[in-house]
Amino acid sequence: MTKRLILLFTICFSLQSFGFSDKQMKQEGPVNGKEQVDAYIKHHIKDSHDFHLFSYTNDQGERKHVGFPLPVIVWSSKGLVTFMSSAFHHDDDGKVIVERNGAKFVKLHSKIYELEDGASSVSFDEEHHATNAHKVLDFSITKSVLGVLLVGLFMLLAFSSLARQYGKKQVPTGFGRVLEPLVLYVRDEIARPNIGEKHYRRFTGYLLTVFFFIWILNLLGLTPFGFNVTGQLAVTACLAIFTLFIYTFSGNKHYWQHMLWMPDAPWWIRPVLAVIELAGAFIIKPFSLLVRLFANISAGHIVVMSLIAIMFTLKDSLTVGGATALSLVLSFFITLIEVLVAFLQAYIFAMLSALFIGMAVADHGHDHGHDDHGKEIPDAEDVRADFI
Repeated sequence: MTKRLILLFTICFSLQSFGFSDKQMKQEGPVNGKEQVDAYIKHHIKDSHDFHLFSYTNDQGERKHVGFPLPVIVWSSKGLVTFMSSAFHHDDDGKVIVERNGAKFVKLHSKIYELEDGASSVSFDEEHHATNAHKVLDFSITKSVLGVLLVGLFMLLAFSSLARQYGKKQVPTGFGRVLEPLVLYVRDEIARPNIGEKHYRRFTGYLLTVFFFIWILNLLGLTPFGFNVTGQLAVTACLAIFTLFIYTFSGNKHYWQHMLWMPDAPWWIRPVLAVIELAGAFIIKPFSLLVRLFANISAGHIVVMSLIAIMFTLKDSLTVGGATALSLVLSFFITLIEVLVAFLQAYIFAMLSALFIGMAVADHGHDHGHDDHGKEIPDAEDVRADFI
């Protein structure tokens, strides 16, 4: 049943995506040159201040955009300023100037700038950098922020329902029957073996949160809505920093002793080992977490969008139907792989986080990767106690 749902999910959203792309190809004309293809891909993977679905040209030759605006919240020289992103009219070149609270704002390359006092337009240098505008502190509800809020709300509702069923000693029903095997998997295959029998309960909640958060966002990125939340470096960096804080402040004395003054090593090499260990704990480990997730998800989106671009670039050499069919087959195959990658990247992030935490809390002289008491892993009945 699960395989059928995944296949149906992929087919539906792939067809919708190609429907949008085919409409653009028919109404916008051929795409010529690498620059236009690059712009097409970058537009898909980057964050934006509005929720844009697709664009088309009507019979009068006017360009129409389908979507809805999002709130812009910025801190400027005049204080906090709010307005809707529709005020920019989809302009990204600084041509539209928005005046609010005595300040003037423009949008350049998806970034919001404030014009200097007295300026009526944006001036650029030879490298097309604004010379009379500066960035503002941007607290806007962007498309990625909206995705995070939607997934957070979904997880809150889904797992609150599951927790209430556990509290009533009930066997999960409805969507809870889908969630319970995954909860058991994270607890028994990720948290317990890597953190150990003594400490795993303390960190299972966090591992469940990051696993489902990343997995659902990865799946959301495969839809035609244009979400690419886990492909944003700021999001993956925040998740990596959370893991960094947890294993840093949870580390026991043995963890810090091995890091700062390695036992059984010659005294003259211990300072060198301490520098290496500190760099690994505070730089290499979080960097590997954030880059692995960011790079894999972004690469997947770029590959899919590049294959979709085939129907644009080959329009002149092939028929429209032939270009679309070739693009559809290749992109659909990659999309199937991306469904697997969506789960795999969530698993890897949770697994590495559990491994780093387990190294920090491991008891000296014990193998934290196994059950020290030789107990059997409890069945589904036992996991309900973790939610109460």
